[in-house]
Amino acid sequence: MAKYLFVYHGGSAPTNPADIKKTMDAWGAWFGSMGAAVVDGGNPVGKSSTVKPDGSLAAGGGANPASGYSLIEASSLEDAHKKASGCPILASGGSIEIAQCMDM
Repeated sequence: MAKYLFVYHGGSAPTNPADIKKTMDAWGAWFGSMGAAVVDGGNPVGKSSTVKPDGSLAAGGGANPASGYSLIEASSLEDAHKKASGCPILASGGSIEIAQCMDM
């Protein structure tokens, strides 16, 4: 099975305890539904920066900065897409970039 990097973009973060719990429970249920396919559940990430070709550092991470990541096993891009389609970030207005990891 191939590994796919899921890079999360955007989405809104809840602020009150009840909504935080609801969101965390949704993520737990989604990861649980994939079982052993979850290689690394990953984490949210903080503000990003971009290293430009000239070596300079730009704050902000570009037009659509990453907000988190996971590493998931899937048999194909279609399988990875199917697994991603249940992700809670989609319900909060975010998106998921999927990229197959290459063995080197």
